[in-house]
Amino acid sequence: MEPAGEYSRMESGGDSKKAAMAKESWNNGIRTAQNMSSSLLRKKSDPLLVSKVRFQMLRQFLANLQVVILGTKLAVLFPAIPLAIAADFYKFERHWIFALSLLGLTPLAERVSFLTEQIAYYTGPTVGGLLNATCGNATELIIALFALYKSKIHVLKYSLLGSILSNLLLVLGSSLLCGGLANLKKEQRYDRKQADVNSLLLLLGLLCHMLPLMFKYAAAPGVLVAESTLQLSRASSIVMLVAYIGYIIFQLKTHRQIFDAHEEDVEEEEEEEKAVLGFWSGFSWLVGMTLIIALLSEYVVGTIEAASESWGISISFISIILIPIVGNAAEHAGAIIFAFKNKLDIALGVALGSATQISMFAVPLCVVVGWIMRVQMDLDFNLLETACLALTILVVAFTLQDGTSHYMKGIVLCLCYAAIAACFFVHKIPAPFEQTDVKLGVEPSSGISA
Repeated sequence: MEPAGEYSRMESGGDSKKAAMAKESWNNGIRTAQNMSSSLLRKKSDPLLVSKVRFQMLRQFLANLQVVILGTKLAVLFPAIPLAIAADFYKFERHWIFALSLLGLTPLAERVSFLTEQIAYYTGPTVGGLLNATCGNATELIIALFALYKSKIHVLKYSLLGSILSNLLLVLGSSLLCGGLANLKKEQRYDRKQADVNSLLLLLGLLCHMLPLMFKYAAAPGVLVAESTLQLSRASSIVMLVAYIGYIIFQLKTHRQIFDAHEEDVEEEEEEEKAVLGFWSGFSWLVGMTLIIALLSEYVVGTIEAASESWGISISFISIILIPIVGNAAEHAGAIIFAFKNKLDIALGVALGSATQISMFAVPLCVVVGWIMRVQMDLDFNLLETACLALTILVVAFTLQDGTSHYMKGIVLCLCYAAIAACFFVHKIPAPFEQTDVKLGVEPSSGISA
């Protein structure tokens, strides 16, 4: 019997019903592609390190600490968190605060996925799936909300756009490339049903993103359309959220079999079936890590301009390229590993699922929250950014249309990402004041530039 599992049972009162619920939750498809991907970077901790501690409460706390902090291969990056806090306290140069905060967010993103999965063992498949569907991109969402709170709309839009582009081109492209090279003598196939559903939602999100832009350019010269564009964005955001709710019902209830991991994948991950944390321990750690993510996100948002100036790199490149790559490193690495193992359904679930969640949930949620906060956040991502998003979705839709894969598709997607990265690297137009301060009462800009 594993001591870590013993401690979790002690914490939950040894209730056998919860253990049965955990097993049932597993069998009912609790684990999505996203948290299966993150699980590849986890490692077993040695329970003997704390088994000889005399006091039960201290032993339980140390066991949980060992599981949460040392249970990931990214634990080496945890020291970046106190270093970032110390750098801010002692007034170090702001670009150092930005770099350390960005590194500290990497293991936290993976740990949030782990803790969400642990809580899901006790809540049942529906609530657990809902947690995974809403917390899968918690880091990006928290960064976006802090940018919204500080009225840095250009940073908000760039970071969310970068998450979509990173998942669709870099993650998916790397997975197809590495999977194709590792399985040259095998024909890699995947289930098109899941890809078709996600592609359809991404196209709906693209339509809602393009409407404010087309509305602005369709207006007669000299006609002010800022208020109308804002109202159209809010209406479109409500449509997107309704579509996402329908997607959650579709995924968790009516057509769950499309999104479930294959049975052989579940069998290979059999060791991960047992919950190693009790419900309240998992919940407490999740709250604590969310607060730390919020603190580091505030550092990132507050120091991004200083980092851009110090490094000579545009804000657009940092927000669209660097932040998504570092923030989702664990999930991205897991997707590539699954592609190596010829499990493209999981790799596609990671890339397309995350992109769909950002496009159909995070972006419209920020518009609605901005509406409540009286901040004029809209869906007008400007011509260059919207064109990149549109071409990316079209390229990915054409790439996935036949249900088969080879390394050439991965090369094309990765090169598309490289071209877009080069575009925003040279895009160093400074953001005017109106684009960084859009509180109600200030005339909003027509787009974003940085």
